[in-house]
Amino acid sequence: MQYMYIEGEHVVSHYLLLSCLFSVLSCYFDLSIARIFMAAKVVEQEVTKVTPLRSHSSSAQELTLPLTYFDILWLKFPPVERIFFYEITGLASDFFNSEIVPRLKHSLSLTLLHYLPLAGSIVWRPQAQDQQQQPVIYYSPDDDDYGVSVTVAVSSNNDFSHLSGNGIRGDVEFHPLVPQFCCLTLFPDRGFSIGVSSHHAILDGKSTTMFVKSWAYLCKQLAELEQEPSNVNVLPELLTPVFDRTLIKDPKGLYMRYFNMWFSSDPNSKPSLKVLPPVSVDFNKLVRASFVLTREDIKKLRDSINDLNDSKQKQLHLSTYVLTLAYAYVCIVNAKREEEAAAAANRDVIFGFPVDYRSRLNPPAPLNYFGNCVGRVAEFAKASDFMQLEKGFAFAVEKLSDLVKGIDADAFEGSKEKIAQIMAKLKQGALLLSVAGSTHFDVYGSDFGWGRPKKVEIVSIDVSGAVSLAESRDGCGGVEVGVVLEKPQMEAFASLFRDGLDASDAPR
Repeated sequence: MQYMYIEGEHVVSHYLLLSCLFSVLSCYFDLSIARIFMAAKVVEQEVTKVTPLRSHSSSAQELTLPLTYFDILWLKFPPVERIFFYEITGLASDFFNSEIVPRLKHSLSLTLLHYLPLAGSIVWRPQAQDQQQQPVIYYSPDDDDYGVSVTVAVSSNNDFSHLSGNGIRGDVEFHPLVPQFCCLTLFPDRGFSIGVSSHHAILDGKSTTMFVKSWAYLCKQLAELEQEPSNVNVLPELLTPVFDRTLIKDPKGLYMRYFNMWFSSDPNSKPSLKVLPPVSVDFNKLVRASFVLTREDIKKLRDSINDLNDSKQKQLHLSTYVLTLAYAYVCIVNAKREEEAAAAANRDVIFGFPVDYRSRLNPPAPLNYFGNCVGRVAEFAKASDFMQLEKGFAFAVEKLSDLVKGIDADAFEGSKEKIAQIMAKLKQGALLLSVAGSTHFDVYGSDFGWGRPKKVEIVSIDVSGAVSLAESRDGCGGVEVGVVLEKPQMEAFASLFRDGLDASDAPR
């Protein structure tokens, strides 16, 4: 997950390819520039490297793991960055530094024994004798460059409640909390945060969540495990990663299609593995906020669609996921239109969502397959199709429902052609609507031993332009929607979000 050195080249961890496919946007940005804005509010105390535990009988062995066609597609794009906020009233610096940090580091070292790719690097290696060199994940316990960087920091102002809330907050306030791999930040007397960056060419959201849950599991059990050495570093089956790349069949040569999309086909060349060049993004103009749809809200939205659909008698896929995305997308398009010229109604809109292909492969991959096994489906429309909340919502639900019903294992094959269409429309100024996260990841179940997170943020949606989704923290069937917009657009979004739900309450 760190991938600091690639045969002499310094590389910043980066995520989201299909968010270029779904976010060519401001997709490439310089993390160091972004963090300057808040440098005075977070003070780094130390930066250390954590490696897989070496003093254990199951110490790490050398590992070389090839990339699949799912992986190579995401190779050069920015990272997914998440922050987990944990509230501990009265948390003292001494307890944080003497108890919490050592436990988190030790359990991370244990966890990396299971997740060796995250301690490695992407390097060029021949796949077989006389074959063209290919990028692979490589880890060696004998190389001092391997391991993951952990930053320990302290917030110099008392902003925990502000950052871990749902209200409108400055986007740049979150950047110092997510360095290259992991940042443990103390908020004196209030709690702490864990910021994690993950490279999408190495793992997708499901695998990232599995890793965090494994880390949390071992951290929480650490005291008990230390008393019974025979049980040290034992993970439940569903948290034990499967690395078998033969599970991902490639009879149609998709890997080389995507490899050649990134690199020259000249077998004598060894192009750079660096991420794509940064572009300027003014994060100071951006704010973020979270909005919650309760189970009751989702029922209202479903009922409103059923009422409108009575005359059509069309079978729609009215899952919580489809309803939430459709509602968020229609609010975003209308919020942006209110701040832009009337001509925005004719603007092209690209919208869709990620698809986990594990269960759709033939044969299916196990749920604990570790790596990247996600693609995206997309549809094209005009902004005018989303105008007026009720009609726009019905339009978005129908199109997203069609996308869900059209998913099959062969859909990924056409991704390259779809990418070309998306890129062409983005160059012409199309609006891109995508999503990060999932309501099935159970991110609020990541308990390291100090309780469930108070809040989980996906910071990187300020780069991808996506909305973030997570199950609501209360576990009552609701959904948490994260949005990053310019402040006037955010205010318009919040008003539209409320008004649409109020309208759903009105008699029909």
